[in-house]
Amino acid sequence: MVDDSHGKADGADHTHHGEAADSGRGDHESGDGHSGHGGDGEHEGHGDHDGHEDHDGHDDHDDHGGMHEGHEQMFRRRFFVSTALSIPVLLYSEALQDWFGFSVPTFPGSEWINPVFAVVVFAYGGVPFLQMAVPELKDRSPGMMTLISMAITVAFVYSLATVVFPEQSAFFWELVTLIDIMLLGHWIEMRSVRRASSAVDELAKLMPDTAERIRDDGETEEVPVSDLAEGDLVLVRPGASVPADGTVEEGIRPSRSR
Repeated sequence: MVDDSHGKADGADHTHHGEAADSGRGDHESGDGHSGHGGDGEHEGHGDHDGHEDHDGHDDHDDHGGMHEGHEQMFRRRFFVSTALSIPVLLYSEALQDWFGFSVPTFPGSEWINPVFAVVVFAYGGVPFLQMAVPELKDRSPGMMTLISMAITVAFVYSLATVVFPEQSAFFWELVTLIDIMLLGHWIEMRSVRRASSAVDELAKLMPDTAERIRDDGETEEVPVSDLAEGDLVLVRPGASVPADGTVEEGIRPSRSR
């Protein structure tokens, strides 16, 4: 950025963009205006302004916020529904009955409660994880979704096999519990991401959309921030926001009252 020793009495700052600003500082003389800056041809080409190359689209932040909120609501809804459907599976689990010393009434067909409700929980609460694991597998970069999908799929297939071969112990209650916990965890994660994204959106709204660029003849022109290039000299007036990253080249430090 550049503080204004440009001769302006208003104390405005001049901000120089990009790494090429360092070469200009060495040639600057305290009383010669913009010597070593501006139009001497020493500044190199266009460089990236960190955090501003997409600045012309504040709507993108809103889109991301809406996407996170949609995922949050999806996980929240599926968590509550899956948890409610998991209760019969837990109650009719023989392992839990033995551990906690309780029993539930049985009736004709009650042996199908666990497999039927577990299938419903897997189809409603578990399939989203399978869907989100597909892009990871296509990109050959397995991640969390792939790991979760493997865990619930193995438990699901094995438990269904125990229906055909009842001499084995099923994992129906473990399956629904795992799905419920994963849904809860991702709901909390999406809520945290949405809140963080909202904070970033509010900060992005404070960024100016235009900047006052100083031309070679010393005059200023108002341009979109996205049009700034490395080596541009920008006028930052008192109280104004800095439009892009840069180095202070010239300026007047306000005096402090004693």
